[in-house]
Amino acid sequence: MKRPVLSAALGLVLATGLAAVPATATAAVAAPVQGYTATAHAGTAAHRSDSLAFYQAVMKSALAKQAKTPYLKSVVVTYDTTNAPSFAGEIAQAAQIWNGSVGNVQLQEGGNADFSYYEGDDPSNGSYASTDGHGHGYIFLDYTQNQQYSSLRVTAHETGHVLGLPDDYSGPCSELMSGGGPGPSCTNPYPDAAERQQVDALWENGLRAAH
Repeated sequence: MKRPVLSAALGLVLATGLAAVPATATAAVAAPVQGYTATAHAGTAAHRSDSLAFYQAVMKSALAKQAKTPYLKSVVVTYDTTNAPSFAGEIAQAAQIWNGSVGNVQLQEGGNADFSYYEGDDPSNGSYASTDGHGHGYIFLDYTQNQQYSSLRVTAHETGHVLGLPDDYSGPCSELMSGGGPGPSCTNPYPDAAERQQVDALWENGLRAAH
């Protein structure tokens, strides 16, 4: 059964069919980045640039938090699930998976969030992560794609982008960031050793700059 479409009261409903994306992020909607499946924009220079901007935006917020707490051992990145109620369970599980996989950054649901989750229908792009480049990142979870693929894997994969990981569609199922590359039968929601190490390296004490 198809998940219910969000009410317009939750936010701006775009003509493209996206449900409730924040007004501050609409500039990035035309060119969503880091989708779950390989699309025309994947691997392009613009795609890589937008991916880096996403990581830098989240890192900027994380650095501000670390500066307020100089002896902080791990950076806490907060997220909001208000506009993705149908995926609350998957989001909580994905956060738990990442929190158990890495030590230098931890995900926590809370107010004044660094990034938000949204849900709706977007047959052209499916699920993806995007940002306006000023710390207002978001993850969009597409209903249809989350029925075709393991919803937990999709959510954990997109969350991986917030932590700085790029897509690698040619990778095996054991690699979380291979996304939809291995096909719908792949349900692995866990990052592999290399992905865990990469995230910890990127967020080392919250101080390492994006490259």
